[in-house]
Amino acid sequence: MKQKTTKQERNWILYDVGNSAFTMLATTIIPIYFNYIAGQQGVSAVDYQAYWGYTASIATLIVAVLGPIVGTFTDNKNFKKPVFLASLAIGSIGCVSLGFAGHWLAFLVLFIISKIGYSSSLIFYDSMLPDVTTKERMDKISTAGYAWGYIGSCVPFVLCLLVVLGKDKIGLSMETAMLLSFLITAAWWVGMTVPLLRTYQQKYYVEYREHAVAETFKRLGSTLANARKHSKIFWFLIAFFFYIDGVYTIIDMATAYGTALGLESSGLLLALLVTQIVAFPCAIIFGRLAQKYEANKLITVCIMAYLGIVIFAVFLTNIVEFWILAVLVGMFQGGIQALSRSYFTKIIPPEQSGEFFGIYDICGKGAAFLGTTLVGVATQLTGSNNKGISVLSVLFVLGLIFFRIAAASAKKDEGNGKA
Repeated sequence: MKQKTTKQERNWILYDVGNSAFTMLATTIIPIYFNYIAGQQGVSAVDYQAYWGYTASIATLIVAVLGPIVGTFTDNKNFKKPVFLASLAIGSIGCVSLGFAGHWLAFLVLFIISKIGYSSSLIFYDSMLPDVTTKERMDKISTAGYAWGYIGSCVPFVLCLLVVLGKDKIGLSMETAMLLSFLITAAWWVGMTVPLLRTYQQKYYVEYREHAVAETFKRLGSTLANARKHSKIFWFLIAFFFYIDGVYTIIDMATAYGTALGLESSGLLLALLVTQIVAFPCAIIFGRLAQKYEANKLITVCIMAYLGIVIFAVFLTNIVEFWILAVLVGMFQGGIQALSRSYFTKIIPPEQSGEFFGIYDICGKGAAFLGTTLVGVATQLTGSNNKGISVLSVLFVLGLIFFRIAAASAKKDEGNGKA
């Protein structure tokens, strides 16, 4: 009999709906607004893309350093929810503060603060998955989170789009229109988080001990020292480092790339809205496919598809091709993110989920500094935006190789009767 989604599962999914509003804004309107500010202050198109890449790198690098430490700390009993709430506050307040930045450098600093809060919240949110559902339902609930996040984020995004594109008709300046957009996004993000904050209970944890901070470093050090003994986890994290780095770089820099190529802003925004709409049913489809086929095979398909997407992007020259790119990304974006999350959840000890998801974040959003930095450096060295984006193909090739090693290791563990 088909099991209905529980209240805990629904509330967990709602946070994906909430935080995805910030993701959508950060990957669409915010880069265009930064281009507007930077252009008025004499920053060139090539430098604009590079500076945006460096900014994303700084934010994710900071989270990469702090994530495993704070993630391990939240594995202590009753620590996860308050730390999650603190990261939500930093992210949402930072989001609103972007509307008050006048200089391009101040804008980038505030964006880094907001992105740190957002990315940190996802570490704790992802680590909540074992607490809200069963191992058998993880693929389904994880893909549902991404799916509803994609379609749900369209609501505040459309409102922001109407404000920004219709600013002249309603008598608003660009700065005022963007301030309203930041307020709408933050309000949606916080509002969708309230149900989870009300009902979440930390089921898996380690008992709190005196000198909790020292114990945190001790547990984290022990896990890292013994990482090679957990071969299926070790190889998966290396693979994930490379392929998800490429995925997040595409997400972070898609609008910046299109803008730097001289493509029209409203066309870029509508194309990326289509990405969200396409991603909704495709993420659901991947969740259902995961009930029939092994997740490692589906993840392999997604990595290969992204390699093809990068090759296509290298030759992109017009808005029609950008729309095609947006649809292709939407088809595989939800699948590769959601299945990676649930695949990892199933191979780690649930009582150490915060700790392991902190490490996971290093290899995911934390590792995105590599892709964005590579694109920024390659763009400036070659003087070509198209050539700059081509370096991402290397990340997907390496990710594919290491993921097949990880899958083989997991099969070997299953054959030997290991959990």
